[in-house]
Amino acid sequence: MHPYLQSLIGGVLIGVATWLLLAAMGRVAGISGIVTSAFTEREGRDWRWAFIAGLIAGGALFAWFFNAVSIAPRAPGLLIAAGLLVGVGTVLGSGCTSGHGVCGLSRASVRSLAATLTFMGAGVATVAALRAFGALV
Repeated sequence: MHPYLQSLIGGVLIGVATWLLLAAMGRVAGISGIVTSAFTEREGRDWRWAFIAGLIAGGALFAWFFNAVSIAPRAPGLLIAAGLLVGVGTVLGSGCTSGHGVCGLSRASVRSLAATLTFMGAGVATVAALRAFGALV
C-alpha cells in the first residue's frame, strides 16, 4: 500500500476515533491526559485503560497486517533523552500533540494553535540539528 494512502487512512481513523470519544463520552482525546489519568484518577480508569490498550493493539495489528519494517534506534540514549524532553514539553505545554493538534485545533482553540505551532517548530529545529550533527540519516 502506498505510504500516502496509509497516512490518509491513519488520519481518517484518528479523526473518527477522536470524534467518537467526544460524541460518546464528552472527552477530548489528549493521550498524555488519558495516560496520566489512568494512573492518578480513581473514577473512569476502565475506559482509559481500554483506550490505551486499543492504541497499543492498533499499532501492533498495523505492523503485523502491513508487514511494517522494524527500525532499531541507532542511539538508544538519544531516544531516552528525547522521550524525557517530550514529557517535559507536554507538561509545559499543558497537553500533547494529540490533545492540542487534533482536538484543540478542531475546536478553534487559540492556545492549541500556539502549542501546535511550537511543537512543529521545535520538531523541525530538532530534525535539522540532528541531521547537522549526523544523528539522522
